[in-house]
Order: sequence, then C-alpha cells, then structure tokens
Amino acid sequence: MEKLGQVDMDHQQRRVVCISQDSFYRNLTPAEKLKAEKGQYNFDHPDAFDDDLILQTLQDILTGVKCEIPAYDYRTNSLMKDQVTTIYPADVVLFEGILVFYFPKIRDLFHMKLFVDTDSDTRLARRVPRDIKERGRDLDYVLNQYMNFVKPAFEEFCLPTKKFADVIIPRGADNTVAIDLIVHHIWDIMRTKSAECSAGQHPFLYQRRRTSASSDTLSR
Repeated sequence: MEKLGQVDMDHQQRRVVCISQDSFYRNLTPAEKLKAEKGQYNFDHPDAFDDDLILQTLQDILTGVKCEIPAYDYRTNSLMKDQVTTIYPADVVLFEGILVFYFPKIRDLFHMKLFVDTDSDTRLARRVPRDIKERGRDLDYVLNQYMNFVKPAFEEFCLPTKKFADVIIPRGADNTVAIDLIVHHIWDIMRTKSAECSAGQHPFLYQRRRTSASSDTLSR
C-alpha cells in the first residue's frame, strides 16, 4: 500500500484497499475462549474462519457496496465491533490471509493469486518477537502454539494450496524485485481501470497469500 501511494489517502479516495482474513474469525464460544487463553485453540484451522461472511463481503465489494469490517484484537481473541474499517469501492482489492486459497467459493472470485513463500525458520523468527511484543505472550506460549497448531496447520491446510497460486514469490518481503513487479502491475491496472469502472465494470480483486509469520503477513 505504501509503494502504491495509498497509505495517507482518505479512505473514500483510495483506489487500492487491503483486507485481512483475520477480520473474519468466528466469534468464539466460552469454551473456545478458555482454550485460546491457554494457547490450546487452533486459529490456523479452516473452521476458525467465517467463510460465508468472507464470501458475502467480497461479493458486496465487487458490486460496489460499502462495507464495514471490524478490527481483530489478538490479546483478547475477539473482534472489536466498535473499531471498524469502512471499505469503499476501489479499483483494486488486496485480500490477505493464511487460508484465502482454501475455500473454493472464495478462491474463484480472484483475478490473480499470489503465494509469498518464506522458509519455516524465517516464519518462526518473525513470529516470536511479534507475539511477545505486540500480543503480550510469553515464549513458551508462542513456541507451544507454533509446534502444536501453526506448523501442523500450515503443512496440512496452507502449503497444499500453493498449487492454486498464479504467482509464487520466494523469500517473502526480502524479494524486492518481485514486489516491485507486482506494484507496477497494479499501477497498470489502475491506469486502465478508471475507464472500465466508468463503463460499469467491477473492481479488480487481487489476492495476496503469504506464508510468513510476521505481523505484516497472512499468518496468524
């Protein structure tokens, strides 16, 4: 978003918007909340997400409907209904998340799918300081969650969906050449999309899938 010059723009004027799959976690039951507090709930399993709500929201965006999406509080493991981001119609929609390729009905909406690939050591190295500093968790909690849920879920649910990607970007955010190419591609879309939208065509849904576990990735 920064490379596209969209960060400091008014939300109503942005031509590119970014939506995180994390905003679509299901509301936890009391029993699930207790598990989450102990690090025993699997947030990386497909059942953790409200895929029907994801589908409805993206379909609304495609038809030009304004949507309100709540922020997610990782410390309390809950959606913050009082803190919402209003998504206005845009030329390009970036949708990121750990399982955005998993659900066929959602996957089929996208015009382009990216899988940003980083090795497991890098994912863990980014995850540990993020969860400790930003989410108030201790080292044992982070490592146990990673070994019991994150890593197995990645291998069972995330990695197999790599085959659906149109573009695979190795080395994650360190691959500046690939990122710049994608940015230029989006600029090309934006240059031509204004005329198409004025003719009644729909926004371009662009799916970015990342396997890295840092705070700016799609891994929870």
